[in-house]
Amino acid sequence: MRSPSSAPVEWSVTRGLVAYEDACGFMAERVDAIAAGRARELVWLLEHPALYTAGTSAQAADLLEPGRFPVHRSGRGGQFTYHGPGQRVGYVMLDVRARWADVRAFVCALETLIIEALGALGVQAHTREGFVGVWVERKKGDGLRQDKIAAIGVRLRRWVSSHGFSINVAPNLSHFAGIIPCGIREHGVTSLAALGCGADMDVLDGALRRAFERQVGRTCEPG
Repeated sequence: MRSPSSAPVEWSVTRGLVAYEDACGFMAERVDAIAAGRARELVWLLEHPALYTAGTSAQAADLLEPGRFPVHRSGRGGQFTYHGPGQRVGYVMLDVRARWADVRAFVCALETLIIEALGALGVQAHTREGFVGVWVERKKGDGLRQDKIAAIGVRLRRWVSSHGFSINVAPNLSHFAGIIPCGIREHGVTSLAALGCGADMDVLDGALRRAFERQVGRTCEPG
């Protein structure tokens, strides 16, 4: 669904690792500025150091190794997830009321643009009924398994979103073993690298931006 506004969304990519606390502080300030009409909407792509985050529905039993990495409590929806080098994190600060007027439609739009971007890289991904996020189908023995390649967790304040999505490009997948990712025990996680896709961050970022412009609206450089 396209925005009723003609104003473009700023698209920013930060190189290097960004501390989680710094990112959350920036998002809080930017959300207030967007809600007050003092700043443009923003999509911010980055990477974090290795850490776990706990969403508003996180269960203590799902943190299997509490001493492995720093654990951050987060105001986003969802349960435990991992962030770390090799994972593209997208923080999405949009006026959800103006664009969709519905939180579920917003989440579906994020899933759709991720699926489109991965498809452009030759990775066939999909959603699953009853689950949030993006999945791929993989062979396991004589059958097939469903592995998660992208997680979504958002927060709304004054109808402006923060947090967003993470896509596994080439992280250390063993780091997910310290948690039950998103509270889902019966399925695993995977990455573009594990699927044999050689796309790097820059290639994924380009595919995400093109998909965003088709699915949501125009973008512009920060400034």
